Amino acid sequence: MDFITILLIAVGLSFDTFAVSITTGLTIKHIKFWQGVKIAFTLAFFQALMPLLGWIFGKQIESLISNYDHWIAFGLLALLGLKMVYESLSNEKENSNFNPLDPLILVGMAIATSIDALVVGISFAFINMNIYWSILIIGVVTFIVSMIGMLFGKKIGGKLGKRMEIIGGLILIGIGLKILFSHLL
Repeated sequence: MDFITILLIAVGLSFDTFAVSITTGLTIKHIKFWQGVKIAFTLAFFQALMPLLGWIFGKQIESLISNYDHWIAFGLLALLGLKMVYESLSNEKENSNFNPLDPLILVGMAIATSIDALVVGISFAFINMNIYWSILIIGVVTFIVSMIGMLFGKKIGGKLGKRMEIIGGLILIGIGLKILFSHLL
């Protein structure tokens, strides 16, 4: 898989984090730079760790499903993309007790926004990717997107977050289709 595809996957995965970061910027009106770095680093760490864990699991079961791996990778990415689009269109209210500086909330946020990266990691095992290069790109992109999201939340407001999740979901669906078509054709 080429650099551009990995970068697009990283961007697609980071849209959940972007939405959470916007909320963080809205919630903590006077967030300090190092507080933002701590939040962004935690989100990026988990976003990079989950694909590695998924890849390890996927490698364990790869021989059992090698004839269908492209369908599974497509299915996982498409379902994940559809889930992101659906969640961005739902009308659920945000939690008013949201304090991203609380360590338990921060780790919970990081895990919640990186579950999709676990699924992507499983699909990485089926398409024989360099996982270390991939998780580095995913971590760096997530860190940058998180910092930008907090700045946007602080300056612009929360309307952009939902739209970005839709775009992220569509990117993941598109990459799933690319994987499927490249194996079928």
